[in-house]
Amino acid sequence: MATPGADSKDRTVHAVNDFQLEQVKRALETSSFWTQIVYLSHVGSTNDAAKDLASQGAPAGAVVVAEEQTAGRGRLGRRWIAPPRANLLCSILFRPDLQPVQLHRLTMLCSMAAADAVESLTDLSVALKWPNDLVIRSRIPSTTSPTWRKLAGVLSEAGLVDTDLAFIVVGVGINVNVPESALNELAPNATSILAETGHELDRAQLLIEMLEVTEERYRRLSGGENPRGEWSARLITLGHRVHVTAAGDAFEGVAEAVDENGALLLRPENGALRRLLAGDVTLTQS
Repeated sequence: MATPGADSKDRTVHAVNDFQLEQVKRALETSSFWTQIVYLSHVGSTNDAAKDLASQGAPAGAVVVAEEQTAGRGRLGRRWIAPPRANLLCSILFRPDLQPVQLHRLTMLCSMAAADAVESLTDLSVALKWPNDLVIRSRIPSTTSPTWRKLAGVLSEAGLVDTDLAFIVVGVGINVNVPESALNELAPNATSILAETGHELDRAQLLIEMLEVTEERYRRLSGGENPRGEWSARLITLGHRVHVTAAGDAFEGVAEAVDENGALLLRPENGALRRLLAGDVTLTQS
């Protein structure tokens, strides 16, 4: 959902390094779901800050957003370090009525909400790569980087009481206003909205858009809808031969499908279908 009154043909925003917290609060004040917006100029990890809020009894709908993150985590424990005042770094607290095995449904939901928000505010077409990356077919010419470059990542972490799911924190990191010259400092295959479009984007507007879509999608999830079907249709991984590194093992196969909770169903060369809950997956062809 675009900001009311915005011109859908011209969304270029200049001099937008400062995050406009009040803009976010005003846009969300009519929502009954978003209970708290915590703004931090500097944090180790927005997920850790959100989990601290959860442990203190914060309700669902609390959001932590930071200008700079120095100890962020990506999938498989990788570091997610972001330059200050350039990216959208946030974590959302949910208290869903789900089983622990259904944790990845929140990853699906937030991945699609982030992709929807970027597409709504830019002319970029965003795809998803299993299990939790947002990627685009890059416009940046390169002989060494893959055609698909990573624009954003999503990391979900659960809090358990005994065997019950007490909360889920979903962290979203989107490369927004990182210039092309600085992309290699993030990752060899990274890209950003600025690098792909040539224009800066208002990060507060992007957060508003993403939270509005997240709220609508979460309402549907709470009503019993499984996001797996739509999420699966947006995965570039499926139907392709992929190289997988998981649990210290490396192998190749065809990514055939994902199950109802987001596990990848992969058929290696020996024909025995494997179910993967996590792993590093690379397309062997563009």
